[in-house]
Amino acid sequence: MSLRVCILETDILRPELVDQYQGYGQMFQRLFSQQPIAAEFVVYNVMQGHYPADSEVFDAYLVTGSKADSFATDPWIETLKAYLLNRYERGDKLLGICFGHQLLALLLGGKSERASQGWGVGTHNYQLAAKAPWMSPVVEELTLLISHQDQVTALPENATVIASSDFCPFAAYHINDQVLCFQGHPEFIHDYSRALLDIRQLNLGEQIYQQGVASLAHDHHGVTVAEWMMRFVAHKPQVA
Repeated sequence: MSLRVCILETDILRPELVDQYQGYGQMFQRLFSQQPIAAEFVVYNVMQGHYPADSEVFDAYLVTGSKADSFATDPWIETLKAYLLNRYERGDKLLGICFGHQLLALLLGGKSERASQGWGVGTHNYQLAAKAPWMSPVVEELTLLISHQDQVTALPENATVIASSDFCPFAAYHINDQVLCFQGHPEFIHDYSRALLDIRQLNLGEQIYQQGVASLAHDHHGVTVAEWMMRFVAHKPQVA
């Protein structure tokens, strides 16, 4: 039996990136095809108002990254928040990446906002702050590609931090066996990160741009995180 995962796509890629990368939904499908747990994915672009039919059944719902701010009040964001809250209250498993990580934190009682630290770009290292049975394969520290100027600044009170750094203290968290979120982008590849850096070079300033480009010499744990996410979805908690 393979898992069924609904990808709620919260962005449309810039015109100059669409031909090569299509969209975040497809980037996640490519990523998840590299990990060992059988899963199928259906992508809905919620920016364009697309959602699954009520009759569709999924093992989890993944919220992608976005250029939008998680704390913005655009109508499509308000619709998505209401949808996710309903899913959470039903007990569905929720996964969040970057914008999704911030939006779910905000929705469930935490806080996300523009970060005083400024832009995070390139490859970033995190210390692991927790262990869980679904965090397999085991790594000593976590490295992910990042691109964000917003951060979670307060977690929902029932959340557990998984990964942190001085730059991003709440870089990954889970809420029991139901919610799992990462600030970093497991679905990014180095070429995509470099393209984003080049597009944003003037906004970032030369120092951050050059540091970001140099950091792309390092590998990242995107495929590891993909496996963690699928193990999290498949994980059945032990009932005492």
